[in-house]
Amino acid sequence: MKLAIGPILYFWSRDEVFEFYRSLERLPVDIVYLGETVCSKRRTLTLADWQLLAERLANAGKEVLLSTLTLLESESELRTMRRIVNNGSFAVEANDMAAVSVAAQAGVPFVAGPHLNSYNQATLELLAELGAMRWVAPMEMSRETMAGMQERRPSGLQTELFVYGRMPLAFSARCFTARNRDLPKDDCKLCCADYPDGMSLATQEGEQFLVLNGIQTQSGRTCNLLREIPDLDALGVDVVRLSPRSRHMGEIVDAFHRAITGEGAVQEIYDTLGHVVGEEQCNGYWFGEAGMVVRE
Repeated sequence: MKLAIGPILYFWSRDEVFEFYRSLERLPVDIVYLGETVCSKRRTLTLADWQLLAERLANAGKEVLLSTLTLLESESELRTMRRIVNNGSFAVEANDMAAVSVAAQAGVPFVAGPHLNSYNQATLELLAELGAMRWVAPMEMSRETMAGMQERRPSGLQTELFVYGRMPLAFSARCFTARNRDLPKDDCKLCCADYPDGMSLATQEGEQFLVLNGIQTQSGRTCNLLREIPDLDALGVDVVRLSPRSRHMGEIVDAFHRAITGEGAVQEIYDTLGHVVGEEQCNGYWFGEAGMVVRE
């Protein structure tokens, strides 16, 4: 089982992004996804910057992929997506079907991202025919559904599962972070940069409910399937994905690396990580329950 770092979902400064990926060069990570997947207004890094980071990480022994935007709304975004797919050096993570189509036509190997709604065998067969080398399960996928799909997935198609981080649940044409500031989306002043891990949203009772990240809505609690690593291995999951955070990423990577390699009891590793990060956890979707549920 390999360990992957998904694309950064938040709006960080150029220096913060470069420093984050410099730190990954030294960590026991196998796969790294690079690129902006949430909002095209976040232009701190150019495609050339992403390619430079990709080359550095590849030289450090990592498998690198360039990720595309999830919600395409304009011709300029389509042009950027085509440039990413046709970068000439790296495979891509296709996060919408337009990117899948462009990659298939160009013969570029791709990973089918988590927002393509791959919930059945027929979808996996189609994606494999189009050139997918791996698929990422949707956030809501349960163990029962995953087990059935693993039994019948196309030969050679790898499976990846999101196992740590605030889950990206929905995308909208509206920017909720800007709306909270009474700013129009077209003049948002990039206010999402003020929230390096998203803006928390609580219920009237004070319960952590959701996190707003520009046009993206995330789970309020942090998905953590570390205790399920042995089960995921038994199911034949090839890659597990961690979502980047602004703090404690080294400890998070180390915890999952230890769980994968069997360096300690998973419950002890889980408990230690919980004390370090200090956030409410959840794993309900994996057990076919509400996502915010914690199954002990």
